[in-house]
Amino acid sequence: MRGQPRVLFVTPEAFPLIKSGGLGDVSGALPPALRSLGADVRILLPGYPAVLEGVPLRRVGKPIQHFSGQDPVQLLRGRMPDGETPLFVVDCPALFHRPGTPYQDANGRDWPDNVWRFAALARTALLLSTGQGPLRWTPDIVHCNDWPCGLAPAYMAYAGSKARSLMSVHNLAFSGSFAEEFVSAVGLPLSSYQIEGVEFYQTFSFLKAGLHYADALSTVSPGYAREIQTPDLGGGFHGLLAARQKALTGILNGIDTALWDPATDPHLEKNYGIDTLENKPANTKALRKRLDMSASTETPLLGMVSRLTQQKGVDLLPPMMQELADTPVQLVVLGTGEHGIEENLRKLQDAFPKRVRVIIGYDETLAHQIEAGADLFLMPSRFEPCGLSQMYSMRYGTPPVVRATGGLADSVVDTGPETLRNASATGFCFADASGKSLTKCVRRGLAARKKKKTWRQIQRAGMARDFSWRSSAGAYMDLYRRLLVG
Repeated sequence: MRGQPRVLFVTPEAFPLIKSGGLGDVSGALPPALRSLGADVRILLPGYPAVLEGVPLRRVGKPIQHFSGQDPVQLLRGRMPDGETPLFVVDCPALFHRPGTPYQDANGRDWPDNVWRFAALARTALLLSTGQGPLRWTPDIVHCNDWPCGLAPAYMAYAGSKARSLMSVHNLAFSGSFAEEFVSAVGLPLSSYQIEGVEFYQTFSFLKAGLHYADALSTVSPGYAREIQTPDLGGGFHGLLAARQKALTGILNGIDTALWDPATDPHLEKNYGIDTLENKPANTKALRKRLDMSASTETPLLGMVSRLTQQKGVDLLPPMMQELADTPVQLVVLGTGEHGIEENLRKLQDAFPKRVRVIIGYDETLAHQIEAGADLFLMPSRFEPCGLSQMYSMRYGTPPVVRATGGLADSVVDTGPETLRNASATGFCFADASGKSLTKCVRRGLAARKKKKTWRQIQRAGMARDFSWRSSAGAYMDLYRRLLVG
């Protein structure tokens, strides 16, 4: 390695250009943090409409024909909206110029040509890694993120690329599985379709390709790295991950501490900080006004901003509110997801019209206002690779109520006698994925809120935690260096 590592950061989404979940936040924040430590990091992203419209881009070289019978792609280059981070874009109107999310249409159905869309992304990464593309720059490391990028390590292995590959798993629940017939169509040898290859329960899995062929693996928290080696949370990959244990590293994600800062957040009614928490209730009042929720200032407000899925434990909210029927407490939920869960939340609001507000969709301003305005923030996830909202809530002086799993267990210190004595408590944790366990944990939080001195201590301990990307980026830099000398 000459100097600091050259890294091609391959991702299907990156905030603020395109985002459907936490991966978008990570992809928008980690590369600049790595660059601040000296790494030469450049992002490779599909050419969705929002990307093409979001920043100035120019063509590089001639169109590239990746696959027979498919349209060629054009490599574009520019910079992320920060003006600093170099950006490469895989432009192909037939594959990427469409509405919806990066993965699904407006009705929540996977795009039927996802196999071609993300094979084209991975194939472009291969060309750049070997110096056969239209750039003079070549990476030392190709850092791939989640299943849409999973073919890149396989392509690199079969092509003999001198670059090293790192596969980062943000959520093992999505395997990127397609029919066997696509293996050779996307340019892999048929011999790769086996257990020691890309085969995954009689399908062709992009994620399996990445997990098997990458030189190193990482995931987004130490806890999740351990959990995915078990049958319960390994999603069928646990045997492979356990066999590759020495290649697997868990690094807790960070957050954008400039974007998520209650002292400067432009979305808030009143800014505040660790020493001005007396200003926080003004945001609770403003949130209630926006959502037409009347209540005494003493009434606790529970908040949740999440994908509305069973994974996130959203189905535990109705039984929790039933258990709390005799307790003065309100609930605000913002998100979108599974139709059945959305419908059950609407029914919950109908059952508690003065106490529950459910906003289906996503609103960035409202998300910030809920983080600031809630008294407790709920994250009862059945599994959570890392989670970011619990870090936002701690930074905003809103202690989180979390299930002790994955990154939630790694980042939230449960409130108890010992952690109160040593002033390390930052939230409230529970073990069982049930409405009763969630309710019991919420009651612990409500009881602590009644003790002003204790509550302030918990709030300030959370606000004092350093969840900036610099620490996480340093861990990735160490991983890059180990990878290049290993």
